[in-house]
Amino acid sequence: MEIVDYLRVARRRLWVLVGVPLAAALAVGLFVGLSPQRYSATCYVAAPALVGGAAAQQYTGTQAASQFVAAFKAAATSPRVLEDVAADTGVSASTLRDGLAVAQVGASSQLTLKYTAAKRDTVEPVLTATARLALAFLFSSQVNIATEQVTAANADVTAATAAIADWERTNKVSQPDKLYQATLTEIANLRQQKLSMEAVGNSRGADAASSALAAAQKRIDAIGPKLPEYQSLLAQRDAATGALSQARQGLQGARAQAQAADPAQVASVGEVRVVSRVRALATTVPPAAAAGLLLAVLLVVVLELLSRRAQPAAAAGQPTMLSRAA
Repeated sequence: MEIVDYLRVARRRLWVLVGVPLAAALAVGLFVGLSPQRYSATCYVAAPALVGGAAAQQYTGTQAASQFVAAFKAAATSPRVLEDVAADTGVSASTLRDGLAVAQVGASSQLTLKYTAAKRDTVEPVLTATARLALAFLFSSQVNIATEQVTAANADVTAATAAIADWERTNKVSQPDKLYQATLTEIANLRQQKLSMEAVGNSRGADAASSALAAAQKRIDAIGPKLPEYQSLLAQRDAATGALSQARQGLQGARAQAQAADPAQVASVGEVRVVSRVRALATTVPPAAAAGLLLAVLLVVVLELLSRRAQPAAAAGQPTMLSRAA
């Protein structure tokens, strides 16, 4: 087929090519025009202290801003946050999910939280509650986790200290490691003292030093086999103490982030405005008309194929009728 043939088909099926897109555009226009008036507002979340900076923060590196925006979007539309917002505002979770939209401002860490609804008096409360609960979901939960880690580490330190106390009570010795070192020093001094006494011919002093050496050696022999077990308990306590120190540092950082995520400081809700019907029509009618035109073209193709298949059948049946007439 040539272009002239296509134009001939289009002229013959003009009612389809014009009517279907027009009907689609009118249907969408009527739907938008007759739908209830909608209202919208935007909440701006700007929390630069939460992104980048110290390595202990949740969002660091070159992708920190995008990660923060993605995390906030996921939190704002999560079932838990939506249910909490619904409980605070009286708006159903499905309505919240349909009306909320989160977008990043350029490549920065700032973002916009937009909500559109048919009830004007629900727009500002929904945005305020969503920003507050989403930030709490992201950062207050870290405080809870860090607090649990501190509690667990503190329990480990307490258990390790109690194990050391039980060992000392069972073996009837306190701080055997220090006692062992002190006894070694005492033995060295007694040996030196004994040599000095023998050098000056003081046999009584040398004998006393020998007796003291024997007693000290007896203490060493009694403490030595038990010392590795005690040192293992000390190592466990030191490890628990180090973990407790790290957990406390993590808790301090989590609290600092939660404070930096205070909604009163980082979130602000703009004015509630009427959603323009003209803008809604401009964004919905042209796509509907384009979809209708595509449907019309497909419909014309189908009609032409059916028409071309019907023509040979009619031509084949015409001689049969003539022969019958003859």
